[in-house]
Amino acid sequence: MTLLYILTILLLCIALAYLFKVIDLSRALKSEKEWVPSENDNRTMGKFFLLFMFLFIAWSFYQIYQYGYRSLPKSASEHGDKVDELMRYNMYIIWVVFVLTNFVLFYFAWKYYGRKNGKAEFFAHDNKLEMIWTVVPAIVLAFIIIFGLKYWNEIMEKSTDTKSVKIELYSKQFDWTARYAGADNTFGLDDFTQIDGGNSMGLDTLDKNCFDDIIVKNEIHIPVGVEIDFQFRSRDVIHSAFMPHFRAQMNCVPGQVTRFKFKPTVTTAEMRKDEQVIRNLKEINAIREKKGEDPIEFDYTLICNKICGASHFSMPMKIVVESEKDYKEWLAKQKTFKTVASK
Repeated sequence: MTLLYILTILLLCIALAYLFKVIDLSRALKSEKEWVPSENDNRTMGKFFLLFMFLFIAWSFYQIYQYGYRSLPKSASEHGDKVDELMRYNMYIIWVVFVLTNFVLFYFAWKYYGRKNGKAEFFAHDNKLEMIWTVVPAIVLAFIIIFGLKYWNEIMEKSTDTKSVKIELYSKQFDWTARYAGADNTFGLDDFTQIDGGNSMGLDTLDKNCFDDIIVKNEIHIPVGVEIDFQFRSRDVIHSAFMPHFRAQMNCVPGQVTRFKFKPTVTTAEMRKDEQVIRNLKEINAIREKKGEDPIEFDYTLICNKICGASHFSMPMKIVVESEKDYKEWLAKQKTFKTVASK
């Protein structure tokens, strides 16, 4: 039986060898080499390029329609609405450029397919073309930059609202600590030499402005409709406080204090009722169920958006947006720095 298999394979190899020899002989009889495309080949490929153009653009728009809901839900802050508006304008511009450039690319591949004895026209310079592809992008970029700077300046200018909630976010490998300014709405001084187990942020124990400051970990609460004035510090390396649902991000730089402010507009409870959030969580929990994991519910999250070390992934912090009444009740239950440091 084994000999029969060997003979079969041997005969098959001989047959393939003769087949390849016939192919080589047929190639020799042709006037043109098969690897040289003919005008008919080029015309056919040009038509395929045109067909691919329509399929490619249609497929791209379909992806947005089909999976666009998996992006972030509506903004939960006032300035976030402006950021989203600017982002939409950018995407409109990008999609117009995307469609036009791909249309020209594939249309030209079809219209100017290789013809026998065809010769391309060559010109070294054209002032009109130079002006078009210089002035048009300059105008578009100027629009984006001007409005971007306008929104950025509004966000970054110092808060003048006396009712704003002042929160300091202190980052280190690998967690966040938050400090509320307390009853006097003023942060006390900090001194890194005083950092110890009971004073993780290094607050100055001789500064009375520190005494009513409130230190919390794991989660922060903020009131809806009230301006939140953040300042950021880092103990060790560069971290980045990223709050995606509020369209807010600021680097935490060792030795420096950076700032950011926004006004939340949607409570956690309200965002949990958003149709897009419900749909996304339904898919996520279906996957978790298959893995035998417990379902989760929506929460605003603060994450570190700079790769800061081996446990960078373990730096999420829960953010609760609630009514001002609920916020004040929660804050009243928290311990002041004076109470904690005196123990």
